Amino acid sequence: MASPIPDPAQCASRLRTSVSLLSRQLRSGSAAPDGPSVAKLSVLGQLHRHGPCTPTALAGLERVKLQSLTRLLAELEAEGWIGRTSHPSDGRQWLLSLTAEGVRRLKALMRRREAALAEAIGATLDAGQRTLLLQACGLIDGIAAALDSDLLAARS
Repeated sequence: MASPIPDPAQCASRLRTSVSLLSRQLRSGSAAPDGPSVAKLSVLGQLHRHGPCTPTALAGLERVKLQSLTRLLAELEAEGWIGRTSHPSDGRQWLLSLTAEGVRRLKALMRRREAALAEAIGATLDAGQRTLLLQACGLIDGIAAALDSDLLAARS
């Protein structure tokens, strides 16, 4: 007898739980006592993915109020992770970006996370399961893109 087709709500619940657990494990596993907080890592990741942006745009990407980021951005700048330059078309604004040292440090953190994840994958999944995992990653990317476009449409 064929397995029943999973309900989208059941899939959503299971996916959210699994992604949250994995995300939490990756964040805590790469956290060094002298390293950036989870909030700082999130901001650094946004700048790494999107490149230079204004504080307002960064707040939008983080889905927080600009006031919530002010102190965090000042700390990241003081710690040498990010720098600011004048906006090329609006002298009243700043563009924030990762410094060369910030890029180097962030890439080192990413390599540590990926190494830990690769070790866990190698220790727990056989070749067939790793193939399925890669296929699932493609599906998850599609879901993330759909959620992102839904959020953008809701803001318009």
